[in-house]
Amino acid sequence: MITLGFRSANYALGIYVYGNNRLTVRDEFTGVANGYYTPTEQYAANNLTKSVIDNALAMTWINDIEYSETIALIPTVTKQ
Repeated sequence: MITLGFRSANYALGIYVYGNNRLTVRDEFTGVANGYYTPTEQYAANNLTKSVIDNALAMTWINDIEYSETIALIPTVTKQ
């Protein structure tokens, strides 16, 4: 399935920054469209700070599993 980068970005910002959606259907929110769950987490991991992701968890905009999945996707920087 083809995913559009701007949709992943919009979903990530809506969920992790503004709290106006969820990754899955819950809390009376529709969740992300089919195929956008992982791309949305990946966008958040690559483009948002850990403090923003931590806040999304604290505000219950994401749950513990979604938090762990997102944190696991944060790229590690290796020194050479």
